[in-house]
Amino acid sequence: MSLIKSISGIRGTIGGKTSENLTPLDTVKFAAAYGTWLKETVTNKKVKVVVGRDARISGKMIQELTMNTLIALGIDVIDVGLSTTPTVEVAVPMEEADGGIILTASHNPKQWNALKLLNNHGEFLSGEEGSKILKIAEMESFHFAEVDALGQLSKKNDYIDLHIEQVLRLSLVDVEKVKAARFKVVVDGVNSTGGIAIPKLLRAMGVEVVKLYCEPDGNFPHNPEPLKEHLGAICALVKEEKADLGIVVDPDVDRLAFIDEKGEMFGEEYTLVACADYVLSKKKGATVSNLSSSRALKDITVKHEGTYKASAVGEVNVVKLMKDTNAIIGGEGNGGIIYPEAHYGRDSFVGVALFLTYLAEKSLKVSKLRQEYPAYFMSKNKIELTPGLDVDGILKSVQKRHENEEISTVDGVKIDFPENWVHLRKSNTEPIIRIYTEAKTQQEANDLAQKMIKEIEDIIA
Repeated sequence: MSLIKSISGIRGTIGGKTSENLTPLDTVKFAAAYGTWLKETVTNKKVKVVVGRDARISGKMIQELTMNTLIALGIDVIDVGLSTTPTVEVAVPMEEADGGIILTASHNPKQWNALKLLNNHGEFLSGEEGSKILKIAEMESFHFAEVDALGQLSKKNDYIDLHIEQVLRLSLVDVEKVKAARFKVVVDGVNSTGGIAIPKLLRAMGVEVVKLYCEPDGNFPHNPEPLKEHLGAICALVKEEKADLGIVVDPDVDRLAFIDEKGEMFGEEYTLVACADYVLSKKKGATVSNLSSSRALKDITVKHEGTYKASAVGEVNVVKLMKDTNAIIGGEGNGGIIYPEAHYGRDSFVGVALFLTYLAEKSLKVSKLRQEYPAYFMSKNKIELTPGLDVDGILKSVQKRHENEEISTVDGVKIDFPENWVHLRKSNTEPIIRIYTEAKTQQEANDLAQKMIKEIEDIIA
């Protein structure tokens, strides 16, 4: 199957051979590497780590292995149990912990799991920090605690409730306005922890909830990535229930997608656009998304007389640029909302609360709100390369051919044409170039992608 080691953690499939999959031995090794790094970093006190998981079938097993490894290193562990990625991110500073681990493989299918690693701010590690942990894992230079110095385990099961309370206190969340709107919402929790968290949040805001796939047993009823082709059931149920909208989250609840009252996708790219539109309508400021996210965020930001910047792909890169520019909202086009007033992490709780407040304030149907935004369409492709080809050289050739256009080389090559754009990125794990395009029609986006593929093929030839 597969085991992927990266600066943000370790991700793999359950079962199979060690070093090729996420086996118990691999789990212990990387948990020990993270714990060892923390102990080397925090030298003035006993280390404390928050650990939580989504509802994957393998989650309890992987969590027990992870927590007991940390305890064996002499680290105190706070077990928040079934949780979400943003909830663990919030819990770390609340507990004054030195780090956090979320056991989740995000939108990957049920055979996958992962250890996602956080710093003492509840934010993902930097590239430098992640590289140190990978090196420690490779060397297996662990020193476990003697029996009297073992870590202690404590359980806290109320952090989803505490997270909801924090969200409802945000300055731009108006619970009374949402209650007055009397919304009816269908929730697809993909049988993970979103099925616990999002209905709780909605009920706290006075919303009538219709639950779909909200049993947190880890048996995902469809591909858990919240894309249109996977969401036929909720689209149909929104219409059947005559609901105002549908809400879809991924298994760890950091990606958020909406369905309008007609059972049509609002568009994952437009989750951030709508929330930013609301925030910017109340306060002028900067926004940030990554280079592969929709141009619509830039358009909305400029409309509100703000400034927009684009980062390299990856949440840690978005967060860094948000801090550098003092951005008031940002995120990623895959439905990830990062709102600094809450914390620096993608958070569907925050996205839901902001979106419903805005919808109530504008007193619009979701489909009508969508029509207020620029219409863009994306195409996502890849071109497979022969191993050994000079990918950087190929990208430089593309850049040279389009040197008179607006070009960014922050992350691969992005070419901004007047009416559309293309973003070319090499993969770090396989010999491919990812090709993302966006234009004002789907056909135009598809045609631009094919044109770039042909151009790359000509360069290789």
